[in-house]
Amino acid sequence: MTAYLNVSPVIPVRITRTFMHYQDERTTGCRISDSWTYRGLKTVVLENELLRVSIIADKGADVFELTHKKTDTEFMWRTPWSVRNQSLSTPPTGNGDHIWHDSYIGGWQTIAPTGGPPQTYANADLGQHTEATLMPWDAVIVEDSTEKVSAKFTVRTVRTPFWIEKVVSLEAGSPVLTVTDTLTNQAEENAEAQWGQHVALGDPFVTANCRLDMAPADHFVPERGGDRLMDGHVGKWPTAVDPDGNEVDLSSFPPKSDRVQDYSVFKNQKEGWYAVTNPDRGVGFGLAYPVETFKYLWYWQVFGGASGYPWYGRTYNVGLEPFTSLSAGIPEPGSDQRTSIIFKPGETRSATVRAVVYESTTGVSRISPEGDVTVS
Repeated sequence: MTAYLNVSPVIPVRITRTFMHYQDERTTGCRISDSWTYRGLKTVVLENELLRVSIIADKGADVFELTHKKTDTEFMWRTPWSVRNQSLSTPPTGNGDHIWHDSYIGGWQTIAPTGGPPQTYANADLGQHTEATLMPWDAVIVEDSTEKVSAKFTVRTVRTPFWIEKVVSLEAGSPVLTVTDTLTNQAEENAEAQWGQHVALGDPFVTANCRLDMAPADHFVPERGGDRLMDGHVGKWPTAVDPDGNEVDLSSFPPKSDRVQDYSVFKNQKEGWYAVTNPDRGVGFGLAYPVETFKYLWYWQVFGGASGYPWYGRTYNVGLEPFTSLSAGIPEPGSDQRTSIIFKPGETRSATVRAVVYESTTGVSRISPEGDVTVS
C-alpha cells in the first residue's frame, strides 16, 4: 500500500507500508484493519466492544458504517444505491449536482473545501459538496493497541489548494468515536472554505417515534426551504411554523406518509451538540462539536418527500450537519457578509467532533464536548 505522510504543510513525503500481511489480528478489545475492500474500494475498519466503524478510504473517507453491537443498530443512512465503485461506470451527464448524488452513499462525509450546490471557486467549476468527497484518500494506521486504535486519512484537493487530514479514533469500552479534521491552505494567497460534517441518519434507526434534542439555538428557514416549513421564518429551537402559520415541533419527526422534504438552519447554539433517540430501540446517536468552528447546524429532512431524482419519494432520513458556513458561503438573511471562512497562505485549522452512542428511551439533556451523555 502506498500512502502520503505530510511532514509539513507544503511538502509531502511518500512512504510505503508492507506490514499488512503480519498485522496483529486481535479478536477482542480495540481492533483496526486497513486490509479490507468493499465493492472494490479500500476500506478501514475500527471496532471495540461496543461499536464497529467502517470507512471507505477510496471514496472521500466516508464513514458508511457505525453500528451499535448490543442492539444491532446501524445509525448511518444508506442511499438506495449505496456503495458503488464509480470507476466502473460513466455518468450520463456532467451535471455537478447529479455527479455528486450518483456517488453519494449516505453516512458521514467531511465536506471541504466547498459545501452546498455547485459553484465557481477561484475560476474553477466545482460540483455539490466537493471536492474532497469525490476523491480517494490515503489511509495510515497510526495507533493499534488493545486500548486505542486510530487511522489517519489524507487528501490533496486539485481544483482547490487544500491538504486535508482526518484522524479517526476509538478507545476500549467507549461508545465515543473521535474525528479530528485538519485543513491547510497550500496556496500562496488567501483561500475560501465551507467546511462541515455531513452526517445522515436514516431508517431503520430513524422513525416517526424518534425525538431530536439539542442545545438552545436560533433557527431560520432559507428561501425555498421545503414543504412543511414557512420560507423565511425566524425563531427559536424547537419551534417553527408551517406555510399556514401553524406551529411545527422540530424535535419530532413526521411519518413518511406526510411526504415532506425541508431544509433549515440553526445558529447561535449555546453548546455544540445534538442527539437523536429511538425510544423503541432504547438507543440513540449524538454528536458533539465546537460551535466556535462550526457556527451553523444544517438540518436536512427527507420524510418520504422529494419526488423525482434522486430520492423519488422512497427515503426517510435526516441530515444534521455542523458547518462553518451557510450553503456555498452565502450571507445570513439580511446581511451582505459571506459566511465562508478565509484561510491565509499556509494557514492550518483543526476541529474535533465526537459521535456517541447511548442507551435511552427518554432523550438527552446534554452531551459534553468529550461525548459524555446526560439522559433526560
